[in-house]
Amino acid sequence: MPVMPDSWIRRMAQEQQMITPFETAQRASGLISYGLSSYGYDARVADEFRIFTNVDSAVVDPKDFSSDSFVTRTGPVCIIPPNSFALAHTIEYFRIPRDVLVICLGKSTYARCGIIVNVTPLEPEWEGQVTIEISNTTPLPARIYANEGICQFLFLQGAGPCETSYADRSGKYMRQHGVTMPRL
Repeated sequence: MPVMPDSWIRRMAQEQQMITPFETAQRASGLISYGLSSYGYDARVADEFRIFTNVDSAVVDPKDFSSDSFVTRTGPVCIIPPNSFALAHTIEYFRIPRDVLVICLGKSTYARCGIIVNVTPLEPEWEGQVTIEISNTTPLPARIYANEGICQFLFLQGAGPCETSYADRSGKYMRQHGVTMPRL
């Protein structure tokens, strides 16, 4: 399963609209970098954030999830409380080919500050804006910058197309826009 290079990512973005909008090169001047890199694509975080709060002492239950534990904030910066997290989404919309699996890793600039980004793999034929979990593992408030790089996506091409794709299964997170809360 090879990791696909910049030339392949660029071609797929232009011909198949695999990533829209698409930045053809790294943008970094005074920003946390985003855009096409050697073997991946650094996506930007949008300006909509759902910040976890424990005001009501709620229990987090993935089978009975309540969005009441989140406050919504929109703006150029998000402050995540100490030892908490926020949900956000990519500016980019992804359309994953049937023979590709995409893995996401956090950017080192944030990781070196104790800010961890988590995204589950993007499965073959999944499409949408990616909901991102941003964890602040520090005892201090953490600042996240909207419209700048937040994570890097690596594209792994399989030996052939899969028998059953995410689209074939009518996956519950298909074609999501904005922050999407857990679904059962």
